[in-house]
Amino acid sequence: MLHNIPPILSPDLLHSLRAMGHGDEIVIADANFPGTALGQRCHRLDGISATDALQAILSLLPLDSFVPYPALVMQVVGDPDAVPPVVAEFQSIITQTADNPAQIAQLERFAFYTRAKSAFAIVQTGETRLYGNIILKKGVIGT
Repeated sequence: MLHNIPPILSPDLLHSLRAMGHGDEIVIADANFPGTALGQRCHRLDGISATDALQAILSLLPLDSFVPYPALVMQVVGDPDAVPPVVAEFQSIITQTADNPAQIAQLERFAFYTRAKSAFAIVQTGETRLYGNIILKKGVIGT
């Protein structure tokens, strides 16, 4: 056990978060997401919601302040203006927790999958709400 590290973050996931560099991306994905098929590193957080995972990860991971949208979600198929409840909750968590609060942007479904393939890691959660997927771009910690 360590102080001030959320206990839902596994040792392997902590290793990935620490190994990531500025500009690397991590995906927090719902239970339906093809994380193992897409990711070079896929960490499982079965039984944990995507929103709890986001809260825990943002307590350690700085968001990039050099890009306009350091957080991206998957656009709802057939209704690009829709904001699923899980996405609204993502935005609330980013606004309250992130060191660089930012507005979430959307990517079309297949563009999201393509972007996820190049992510440093994918965190497969037990999230059952549809569209519970978000990509975060790591920033820097200033001195």
